[in-house]
Amino acid sequence: EEYARAGAPNRINHIGVELAGPTILAFGSEEQKARYLPGIAAGEQIWCQGYSEPGAGSDLANVKTKAILEDGQWVVNGQKVWTSLAHYSDMIFVVARTEEGSKGPKGLSFLLMDMDQPGIDVRPIRQMNGEAEFNETFLTDARCPANAMLGAAGEGWKVAMALLAFERGVSTLGQQMQFRNELDAVIAAAKANGKAADPVMRQRIAGAEIGLRLMRYGALRMLSGTDLAAIDGAALTYKIQWATWRRDLGELAMDVLGQEGELAHGHEYRWPTLPNLYLFSRSDTIYGGTNQIQRNQIAERGLGLPREPRGNA
Repeated sequence: EEYARAGAPNRINHIGVELAGPTILAFGSEEQKARYLPGIAAGEQIWCQGYSEPGAGSDLANVKTKAILEDGQWVVNGQKVWTSLAHYSDMIFVVARTEEGSKGPKGLSFLLMDMDQPGIDVRPIRQMNGEAEFNETFLTDARCPANAMLGAAGEGWKVAMALLAFERGVSTLGQQMQFRNELDAVIAAAKANGKAADPVMRQRIAGAEIGLRLMRYGALRMLSGTDLAAIDGAALTYKIQWATWRRDLGELAMDVLGQEGELAHGHEYRWPTLPNLYLFSRSDTIYGGTNQIQRNQIAERGLGLPREPRGNA
């Protein structure tokens, strides 16, 4: 939180610190904790996330990447996409199908793999904001030791969902400080250009402030809990809350900046990151589970309502 509050650059190992680390603590053996956690804490081991595939984005249970145990090693073949920071990473956690013929969440396992090997090829994806944070990751006979599986074979879905609970909820405490800085920049811009005198704009800014405070209280409540199932239930609603809030903040920022918002650099205000906020915040409602998928999960997993009808493929 203090790192983000100071406006420091985005941490390159936030996936290791906020996602891999807590998940290894929850599911790892003592040997795995000793092997991976010190490097994560010291910033010596950068991690990325091998979840989404070309045919399995929000429908994560449809992953096709396969892993076969041969001579004490898992041999992995498949493709991952939207792999954040893979081009900088030392390690990747991969959801792969380890039971032949299995479908859906059954038969999946959670593997911890070294990125520095011939079987892994990383190709950056250029975004509309000019950056290349995401990548395609191709695994061709990539390998990891048999004991690099987190949890038991076939229980990867359980581990993957616990990690998503960290991603969607508690891990955003530090991210909320970034949100705080972004909202403060919007407020400062509104004061500087006179938009703060507009009662409609003032109401929208006040609503954003209220939403941000509610998110912080919710994340702190999850942080104080120890029941993974309860955390997962709270995270179902929390992810859609903060993703929608930040998308709306991006739109608010552009409305405050007006014509100046069309310039990514060089305008008179001191907040050149706000147009970029608008561009990137659209993805907040997609990655980590789209808003539409989140609503289904809230209904089905959180409230126990009947599953949404599935059409015949």
